[in-house]
Amino acid sequence: MREHGEAVEADLREHYGVRLRDLFLRDTDGHRRMTWRELRCYIRQLPPGSRTRIAIGDEDSIWGLQEHLTAVVIDELRTSNWQRANEGAKRSEQTPAPKPFPRPGVGGRKAADKNSPERKAARERAKQRAVERKQAIAAGRIS
Repeated sequence: MREHGEAVEADLREHYGVRLRDLFLRDTDGHRRMTWRELRCYIRQLPPGSRTRIAIGDEDSIWGLQEHLTAVVIDELRTSNWQRANEGAKRSEQTPAPKPFPRPGVGGRKAADKNSPERKAARERAKQRAVERKQAIAAGRIS
C-alpha cells in the first residue's frame, strides 16, 4: 500500500505541481490548499502509464490510443501475410494463424489469474451456492 501513496505523491507533483500534503494544509486565508474533490479529479485524470495507474494494476492504461492502433495494424499485416503465404494450400498444409500482438493486460498475468487458487476456490463456492439454492427451492424454503 505504501508504494501506492508514493506513486500518487510523485504523479501529483510531476503532472500537476501540487503536493499530497496540500490536503491537510491551509493557505493564509484559512482555506484548504487542495480539497478531496480536487485530489479525486487529479487522480482520475492521470495520463496512461502514470505511476499510480501502474501501481494499482491498471495495465490497460499503460498504452494510449496510438499504441493500440499500432498493435491493430501489426495484427492486420500479420494476418494478410499469413493469408497470402497459405493461398491455395490445403487446410492440413497451412501454417498456423498468427497470434495477436501482445497487449498490456491481455494474456500473461490476467490469463494465469483465471486458474489461480483464489479463482478456483471462488468457482467452487459459487457451485456450492447453486446446489444449496436448488435444494432450498426443491424443499420449498425459497421460490
